[in-house]
Order: sequence, then C-alpha cells, then structure tokens
Amino acid sequence: MIVSGSASQSFAAALATATGRELSAVAYDRFPDGELHAAVPEFDADHAVVVVSTVSSDAHVQLLQLQDAVREAGASEVTTVLPYMGYARQDRAFSAGEPVSARAMARAISTGTDRVLTVNPHEEAICDFFDVPAESVDAAGRLADPLPADLADPLFLAPDEGATDLADTVRSAYGSGATDHFVKERDHDTGEVVVEPSDAAVGDRDVVLVDDIVATGSTMSEAIDVLHGRGVDRVFVTCLHPLLVENARTKLARAGVAALYGTDTIERPESRVSAAPAVGRHL
Repeated sequence: MIVSGSASQSFAAALATATGRELSAVAYDRFPDGELHAAVPEFDADHAVVVVSTVSSDAHVQLLQLQDAVREAGASEVTTVLPYMGYARQDRAFSAGEPVSARAMARAISTGTDRVLTVNPHEEAICDFFDVPAESVDAAGRLADPLPADLADPLFLAPDEGATDLADTVRSAYGSGATDHFVKERDHDTGEVVVEPSDAAVGDRDVVLVDDIVATGSTMSEAIDVLHGRGVDRVFVTCLHPLLVENARTKLARAGVAALYGTDTIERPESRVSAAPAVGRHL
C-alpha cells in the first residue's frame, strides 16, 4: 500500500495509478502543544511505500511517524520515496563545527525503512549517506511533456556545465533541438558576475532553461534577462523541484518568462507533469 505525507498527496495518488497499488487512508493532526500526529488507521499490507517530500521540518517529522506507524500496523517491508529530499544541498560542512545536514537527515530516515528512492537529488552522492540501499530516480525526461509542440529551433540550456546532462535528457525526450550551458565570468573592472550561454546563438530561437531546483529564481531571472538581450524569441523554464520561495514567481515574470513547468515532487500550481511514473518503474 502507498502511504502519503500531507505535502505529497497528489504525487502519491499518481504513483498509485502508475503502479496499480492501493492508496492507504492517512490521518494528519496536530496536538494543542504543536506536536504532530500522523496515523494509518486502515493500513493492512506487508509492504508499505511511504511517500513524503521533506519540504519542511514538519514533513521530516511526519515521515518518521508514518514509517513507524506502518511498522506498528504490521508492515514487514518499508520503502521510502522522497520525491524531494530537503537538506540535500547541505551535503558538506561549510566550516568547522557545522553539520553535514544531508547526512544527518539520511541517517534518521534510514532507521525506519528498508530502502529509499529519491528523485534527482542535487548531488547523487547523497545516496551514500543512507544506512540502507538508496537510489536516485531520473525523472528529467518528464519535463518535455508540457512544452509546446511548436518550439522554434529550440535550445535547451543548463544553468552550468554540471547540469548539462539534465538538459540533454529533456532535449532527447522532446525529440529535437540543441543543448548548451551557461558560463559565469567575473568582470575584472566592475567585479560583477556575467552570465552567458557558452557558445550557441539564441537570436529568434525558443530557449528552454533546465534545472533541478528553482528556489529564489534569482539565477533563472538573470539568465532570462541575458537571453532577451541577445534576441531570444521565447524562454521557458523547466525544473524538477519547483520550490519557488519568496518572490521567485515575480522575478521570473518580470524577466519575461513565457511559462514555467515543474514536476509534482513539490506540489505547486506550476507542477504540470508528474514524476510518479518514473518512480513507479523502480518499485
């Protein structure tokens, strides 16, 4: 049975549809003192698939509670699906005395599960932090689905060279176009960082910016400004994890984005396609 955290209900429902598994009833509550309570009053299965995007500290607590709840209800096997793993970008200590938060979270999650699946973590190496088998699921190809079918000579751009594989995957799934990445150079006179596509011409073309996470939108809006300055036709932004915190949407709109598409690893209005089928193939 599939058990959903409160922030991942649409993803869990899509995963149930993709795999033919039953979706368990779940009750979420909060005590007067602020403590959380998550329960599975009707759970009855040997294998539990607990689905929680850990987008907040509350979500982390809820995940641990649901893992424990399904064990109490009789599950002999637990698979934990993290559509989005919070703290994954804190994968090293920034200075002496600081935690490796991704490792701390991974160890806590490991105590209640037999296996972990997570969708396109910022660094695949975080899977090594878990004390149980952990696997990264690549759902980038799903980002091609909501794109317009009439893109003009499309160019799929990654924000840096390290994310070029994501752009390649989306381009391949779309079926046409080229791939490039941005480079960042510091102006020796002003000290400002200049962002430019590495070599491809963008004039009168449609450009698709591809990234794993859009958080504040600052990098993306800067990239869109550069592209419009170079005569781009339309700019679309695609991302696996649409965090979109603070005024990210406003930044992107002011920069002139044609559309923003994300997956449902984080459930937002921009979550136009589900990553659940990609996860389902690994269950």
